[in-house]
Amino acid sequence: MEPFAPSERHHEYEQLLKRHSSNPILEPKDWPYAVNAVFNPGATRLRDTEEVLLLVRVEGRRGHSHLCAARSPDGTRNWVIDSEPTMRADREARPEEFWGIEDPRITWVPELEQYGVVYTAYSHGGPGVSLALTRDFRSFDHYGMIMPPDDKDAALFPRRFGDHWALIHRPVPAAGGAHIWISFSPDLRHWGSHKVVMYAREGGWWDAHKIGLSPPPIETPEGWLLLYHGVRMTAAGCLYRIGLALLDLDEPSRVVRRSDEWIFAPHEPYERVGDVGDVVFPCGTVPGHDGDTLLVYYGAADTYVSLATASIRELLEWLEAHNYVGTA
Repeated sequence: MEPFAPSERHHEYEQLLKRHSSNPILEPKDWPYAVNAVFNPGATRLRDTEEVLLLVRVEGRRGHSHLCAARSPDGTRNWVIDSEPTMRADREARPEEFWGIEDPRITWVPELEQYGVVYTAYSHGGPGVSLALTRDFRSFDHYGMIMPPDDKDAALFPRRFGDHWALIHRPVPAAGGAHIWISFSPDLRHWGSHKVVMYAREGGWWDAHKIGLSPPPIETPEGWLLLYHGVRMTAAGCLYRIGLALLDLDEPSRVVRRSDEWIFAPHEPYERVGDVGDVVFPCGTVPGHDGDTLLVYYGAADTYVSLATASIRELLEWLEAHNYVGTA
């Protein structure tokens, strides 16, 4: 059997996200320079070439991360990887990036005709949320840290609500749990009107310890579809799994539906064994040309990049049938 041969286990919820037969689709050995791990990629379809671009978190042997672009005509194979880091941390110009940059989420913003890249900047004070804009993933306009530590798991919505932009993020206060929040800004620089969108559940739930956004929100006629990760503490450590939620189309601070069960969990060897085992962590999705297929790119065990496909229609139908209406 191949080292990463897919297992024969099939369950209803696993079939919502179908693993690609070539997983992992990108590994450290694929990189044109020496790296330790490649994982948690942001994803988009380039407007000019229609290529799929992944902005991959790349960790070197110092333990610090940078971001590197990989491009593919179909989003599954024949990846062309930048020969050097695409976005590096800059300790002098951006001291908030002192220990590296991590986990990008990419949103195409039509009003600006640019891609918004929201990423984690690892500062002396801990991880915070930073923003950069780009048209070509060659040069970047850095807005700096827009949410201070500890904060991460953030992404922009692609359009304004009224006069304000919106950002999903996950602050961790000194007292209290790790929940999903939303904040608003008139200019992408000054943020306020902070509000909890969704709480981590309590007790024995699969998402009882902490929750956070996975890929950026996906606009559908029914609302903003969220894939979010839930973390449960076990005797063996943290276990990361993926669930669904739906936010109101015009009032994204309002949760319309939230799944009772997870839909995707670490099962395969490349998801269970790596630098951080038992982790599946999507940071980017790309819609297919049919308007329904969704390519979901995720980090596996903090070591590899993997791919799953889904139907947006099936995700919404499943979420309607598995909406949790009780209390935590």
